[in-house]
Amino acid sequence: MVKKRLAAILMMVALSVSAVFPAVSSYASESDDAEKEKVEQEDSEHDYEDTNRANKIQELEDSIKEKQDQIKKAEDDRKKIKSNITDIQKMVDDLEKEKSDLSNYVTKLDGDMEQIQDKISELTDLITDKEEEISKAEADLEEAERIQLDQYNAMKARIKFMYEKGDSYYLELLFKSKNFGDMVNKADYIEQLSSYDKKKLEEYIANCEYVEACKLSLESEKQTLDEAKAQVEEEEANLEKLIDNKKHEIDAKEYDISNKEQAIKEYEADLAEQNAVISALEAAVKEQKKKLLEESGNVITYDGGMFAWPAPKYTRVSDDYGWRTHPILGVQQFHNGVDLAAPAGSPIVCAYDGEVVAASYSSTMGNYVMVNHGDDLYTIYMHASAVYVSTGDKVIRGEKIAAVGSTGRSTGNHLHFSVRQSGDYVSPWKYLGK
Repeated sequence: MVKKRLAAILMMVALSVSAVFPAVSSYASESDDAEKEKVEQEDSEHDYEDTNRANKIQELEDSIKEKQDQIKKAEDDRKKIKSNITDIQKMVDDLEKEKSDLSNYVTKLDGDMEQIQDKISELTDLITDKEEEISKAEADLEEAERIQLDQYNAMKARIKFMYEKGDSYYLELLFKSKNFGDMVNKADYIEQLSSYDKKKLEEYIANCEYVEACKLSLESEKQTLDEAKAQVEEEEANLEKLIDNKKHEIDAKEYDISNKEQAIKEYEADLAEQNAVISALEAAVKEQKKKLLEESGNVITYDGGMFAWPAPKYTRVSDDYGWRTHPILGVQQFHNGVDLAAPAGSPIVCAYDGEVVAASYSSTMGNYVMVNHGDDLYTIYMHASAVYVSTGDKVIRGEKIAAVGSTGRSTGNHLHFSVRQSGDYVSPWKYLGK
C-alpha cells in the first residue's frame, strides 16, 4: 500500500513537472516500459522474501508454543511424582497385623515391595526420558542463542549505518535519480528497506521470546529430573526398610529358643513345599514332552554347552551350594543352589536356551523363574524383584528374564540360582565352571 501511494504521489509530481518540462516527461515515459518489467521482477523477489520472513516468525511462534507445552508436561510430571510417594509408615502399620503368620507376612511384604519396585522402574524410565529431553533442550537453546547473537549484531550494524548517514540519506538517494523510473525504483527500494528492518525486528523479538521459552523449558526439565532422582532415592530407602523389617521378623522367629523346634519344622516344611512345586512342574513338563513326542517327535534337548553367568557383572558368592549349618537354627541344611550377591534391580539372565515352565511367586522362593533346557535339565532363579517372562516363552542364553531382589524367604538382595537334573538338585558349578 505504501509503495502504491508513493508511486501515485510521484506520478502526480511527474505530471506537474511535465507541464513545465515536457522533455523530462517524455524521457520518463520512454523509460517506463523498460523499467516496468524490472520492477515487477523485483516485486516478485521481495514478495518471496516477505513470505519467507513471515514463515520464520510463524515457525518461532510454533516453537514457543511447543516449549510452553513441554513446561506444562514437566509440571504435570512433578505433580505425579509427588502424588505417588509411598506411605511407608502405613505399609509398616498394615504389616504389623500379619506378624502372627510369617508366611502371610512375607507374602504381603513382598507385594508392598513390588509396588515400590514398580514406582522405582517408572521413575527410572522418567529419568531416562528427561535426560534425553534436557539434552535436546540444551541444543535448542544453544542454537537459538547463536541466532539471537547473529541477529543482534546485524541490527547493531544497521542502526550504526542509519545513525551515521542521518535522515538526509533517503532524500539524497531520491534526488540523485537519473529519471522518473529510477526515482520510482529508489522509492520502492527505500520502502523495502523500511519493511525489511521492521520484519527483522519482529523476527528478533520472536527469537528472544523463543530463547526465554527454551531457558524456562530447560529449567523445568532439570527440576523434574532432580525431583525424580530424589524420589528414586527415597523409594529405594523405603524398599530397604521393608527388607530390613522382613529380616528382623524372620530372624526374631528363628532366634526365639522357645519356638526353635517349631521354626525348624516350618523351615523344613518350606523346603518341602518348594520341592513339591518344582517336582510338580517337572512332572508337567514330562507329560507335555510325551505328548509332543507322540504328535511331532520334536522336543527340547540340551546340547551340552556351558551356562552363561546368571548375574552379569556380579560374581560374589554369598552362599555356596552344598551342606551347611544354618546360622540361626543350628541344624544341618542342604543349600540347593548358589547365592549370588547383587544390587536390587540388576539383571538376571537365562543361563541357557530353553523354555520357561514357570514364572510365578511363592512365599519361600518369592518371584521365581524356572526354565526347561531339555533332557530333564532345569535352572531356577529365585527371589527376583521383577519377572520379565511368562510361562511358555522361548528364551535364549544370556537373555534378561528377571531382576535381582529379596522376595520370599530372603533377608537381602541376591539371586538364588539352582540347577536340577533328572529330579534332583545338582551343583551349578558343573555347568557354570569355576
